[in-house]
Amino acid sequence: MKTKLISLATFILCTAALNARMPAQPTEPSDSLAHELQEVIVTARQSATKLVGTTLVSTIAGSNLADLGNALDVLAQLPLVKVEDNAVSVIGKSNVEIYIDGRPMRDDMELQQILSSNLRKVELLMTPGAAYESTTGAVLRITTRRNFAQGLSVTDQFQLKRRRRWSVMDYVGLNYRLGAWDIYLNGSFNHNDNLIKGSTTNTLIYEGKKTVVGGSQHNRFPSDTGTVRGGFNYARGSQSFGAYYRYNPERGDFTNTGSEWLDNETPLSRIINKYTRAHSHLISMYYENTVSNKYLLHFDGDYKHSVADNSVATVYPDALADDVNSTDSRHSTLWAGKLYLNFPLAKGDFTVGTQDSYTHTTLDYRMLNAAVGGYIPSSFTDARQTSAALFASWARVFGNFNMKIGARYEYVDYDFKVNGKSDDDVSRRDHLLTPDISLGYSFNERSQISLSYKMATVKPPYSQLTSSLSYVGRHEIEGGNPALRDEKMHDIQIFGMFRDFMLQADLTRGIDTYAYVKQLYPADNLQLLMHPININVTALSAYLVWSRSICRWTPNITLGVYKQWLDISGTSYNRPIFSYYFDNTFALPKGWDLTVNMNGQGRGDMHTNRFGTTWFTMDASIGKTLFNKALTIKLSATDIFNTANNDWTMNTFGIFVNKRQKYDRRGVSLDITWQFNPIKSKYKGNAASQQELNRL
Repeated sequence: MKTKLISLATFILCTAALNARMPAQPTEPSDSLAHELQEVIVTARQSATKLVGTTLVSTIAGSNLADLGNALDVLAQLPLVKVEDNAVSVIGKSNVEIYIDGRPMRDDMELQQILSSNLRKVELLMTPGAAYESTTGAVLRITTRRNFAQGLSVTDQFQLKRRRRWSVMDYVGLNYRLGAWDIYLNGSFNHNDNLIKGSTTNTLIYEGKKTVVGGSQHNRFPSDTGTVRGGFNYARGSQSFGAYYRYNPERGDFTNTGSEWLDNETPLSRIINKYTRAHSHLISMYYENTVSNKYLLHFDGDYKHSVADNSVATVYPDALADDVNSTDSRHSTLWAGKLYLNFPLAKGDFTVGTQDSYTHTTLDYRMLNAAVGGYIPSSFTDARQTSAALFASWARVFGNFNMKIGARYEYVDYDFKVNGKSDDDVSRRDHLLTPDISLGYSFNERSQISLSYKMATVKPPYSQLTSSLSYVGRHEIEGGNPALRDEKMHDIQIFGMFRDFMLQADLTRGIDTYAYVKQLYPADNLQLLMHPININVTALSAYLVWSRSICRWTPNITLGVYKQWLDISGTSYNRPIFSYYFDNTFALPKGWDLTVNMNGQGRGDMHTNRFGTTWFTMDASIGKTLFNKALTIKLSATDIFNTANNDWTMNTFGIFVNKRQKYDRRGVSLDITWQFNPIKSKYKGNAASQQELNRL
């Protein structure tokens, strides 16, 4: 009897809550599909998340996530997806690609510019197939609601943020739609001012005695970035095409006011100033056509050219030591194209295509201090890579079973030169074959399981494939490693869903994964070098998720563990990392929405780093939409109790590194977004070579 009374009370409260959210007068649904059908619409306030094969599909339209603010706010509340400082990640996965309406996200601000009310669904692909680069760990596909609004659309988004310093961002977008043509022009300005404090101590045995090399940091990173982008889309019938041009200028003035010391000597004051001036040009185009309602042909092309110039000056104001000055200039050019054909085959879905790219990167590094130039010489490196890939995948459903198989073959010709001379130990030609397979079974709509295997070849970023070294202090150097080999990674994944529970587990084996180490560098005096090397590591990650909507409250709990097996020169890095995430969304009366997210993790090893313990951090936001959702106001707070721990240690080749640092994540921000006749995302193409763009 008591249980029945509780159930009845819960039903009455939920009904009252839903009635409180309903408007007094009936309104026409904003979804165009509902408008076309002219049916009775029942709005579901609970977001629906289900597993389809190895894809986690979350329906946003009509849910209690639809009024949170922008797309980033929605992603932060979805299972297995995390957002920190506008950076999106997937728990247990690396190298995440994001697609908006079928085309790649290549500007971090795009997600901020999409209102949550314009989202239809979000798909999380946990086992991307051969059509994606083999390095892709997960794919987020975001689909917006259809909009047939004609004429001019204007969007303005403003953000004011205060942490230890003030930061400000403003974005203005213009769009004009006439019939099948969609023409747009937008621009943004972003001023960030970050501050990081910390210290580093290096302990080792040098010349038979214990030696300590230490330094303190007080880093300030003011930077100004901008974006100007214009383009068009044309769509009529089964044919569509489009193109856009984007220009990104950037300038930054980095200052590190700190000190350094050796053993018990008096710390020596040190000031490091770094000035960055950079810009990039990107031209992207696409074409898509469906022939005979059966064959889908799609082409993407990209051209990108970027320049980054840096000037670094290290000054010791209280010593007789000479200033250490250096400059570097990096020029990068990318040509890329991707063509694929999709059609039904053998009662399944078949995709075949090619993805090709040419990349040319030069780095001109000049050390202007003669004494330091004895062990950190000036150099000019030239790297060229030609890549040609063929891929094919086939997927089919057999009753309750589903299967997806694919393979990707890639030919890579990499030529690396130092001071005009080819380095035969680094230059190479590779033939890469990376297969993948996924098998799934559906017990019912709320209970599925899948097992998948994927092999990938991971190429290091170009910034790490360099022989140039950077001066950090009188006894410390940082640099790349042009001898880094490509990683061969094997991944076995289990992904299952049972009612309100989800389980995602990965067992990975990485051959020639790269990790940072610190070791002695051959020089006339004590010098420590931080650089990447190849390692072999096996890792197991497992995450259990529970998510369920309860009236106005949607909790999302994730419990996880990461455990690796790694040994370098007799030192083991095997301590597991336990973590938890507890996200909460509340749909309050009068159209207010509240989020409260908490997380923490224990001390443990990831590659050669042992990260410190953060048992509890909390972020929160409250927002409201006004004037038929044309205006959105949101107030957010991050790291409210200032408890985030960013410390780590490293013990490699007899050198123990203890890094203590404090980021300025604690702060508040105010977001105001106004849209007049809003339309959805613009460009419809895909990334011709997203992996190469990321490496650049």
